[in-house]
Amino acid sequence: MKLAIPKETQEGETRVAASPDSVKKLVSLGLDVVVETGAGAHANFSDEAYKEAGAAIAASAGDALKEADIVFKVRGPSDSELGQMKKGAMVAAILNPYGNRDRVKAYADAGINAFAMEFMPRITRAQSMDVLSSQSNLAGYKAVIDAAATYGRALPMMMTAAGTIAPARVFVFGAGVAGLQAIATAKRMGAIVTATDVRAAVAEQVKSLGADFIMVEADEGDSGETSGGYAKEMSEDYKRRQAALIAEHIKKQDIVITTALIPGRPAPVLVTEEMVQSMKPGSVIVDLAVEQGGNCPLSEAGKVVEKHGVTLVGHTNVAGRLPADASSLYARNLVNFLTPLIDKESGQLAIDWEDEIITGTLLTKDGAVVHSALQEGGA
Repeated sequence: MKLAIPKETQEGETRVAASPDSVKKLVSLGLDVVVETGAGAHANFSDEAYKEAGAAIAASAGDALKEADIVFKVRGPSDSELGQMKKGAMVAAILNPYGNRDRVKAYADAGINAFAMEFMPRITRAQSMDVLSSQSNLAGYKAVIDAAATYGRALPMMMTAAGTIAPARVFVFGAGVAGLQAIATAKRMGAIVTATDVRAAVAEQVKSLGADFIMVEADEGDSGETSGGYAKEMSEDYKRRQAALIAEHIKKQDIVITTALIPGRPAPVLVTEEMVQSMKPGSVIVDLAVEQGGNCPLSEAGKVVEKHGVTLVGHTNVAGRLPADASSLYARNLVNFLTPLIDKESGQLAIDWEDEIITGTLLTKDGAVVHSALQEGGA
């Protein structure tokens, strides 16, 4: 079977769906791996490194995709790429189905079996396939690095002969994978860290990293999370009480990092313009939710702007700002996803279409949109 790794076509995408190490694993599964020339350039993976790992190098996307049984990508395929794929090909990528429903229909019309890696179920055996976790972990780390680079002062306390420098105060919204990594990174850099989340269950994790956890009392019987473990949208009363608590706390913060996302919906507004106005001049907000509308309405996607004396950092594709590591982790996720789907004796795909991992990630099959959340009446 042929597995293709084309060069990413989306502007600003620095990642690639395979590393030389992952190519070795794919070849060991009996696959013929073909990588488009220059596909790994942004991640510093050379064509030569891919060749040494056992891949063939294709001169163009068309050559890579021609007759490919499996296609690995970071972002969804373009129209041009779809036109070069054979019907029945398996495509695994980050497809943003909720935000690109028209594209999902295009995948169905092209006859490909499209798997959205970000829909991976949060179950134990799928942890090594969880692209949201692998990429968010890096994004949380990079958010703190970006904040420190933008902030005009030092993060740790420094005691010098000339006097003492007070530590920076860092406030993290959301204690998911990105938030927890941001907390850990800010603590390692010597900041005083606080965090909040609608899920009371994450309080212990926050405290174990040395941060203080603040939150308002939840609505009776509401855990604040979905059955999949994600944060859920809260009641209007909860939002009002949370906003009042945050408004008072944020005035004293030097750096704010927001990570709150709700699957399938725009990012919730957590830091209002009034809150930004209350912050000290020179403060920094890093909005990791900016691609889904932002947790602060003043953030601008792809830009670093100053509003009311506060710098708002709105970098997109934050994990892609660390392309080598992001690509390596993502490539491992893909290998771990594919490995159980290949029959060891025949070397062919042997997909159990009823498996929870498959039903959770499969968007299109046999020319139809099959995922329940994307069919008529779905989320």
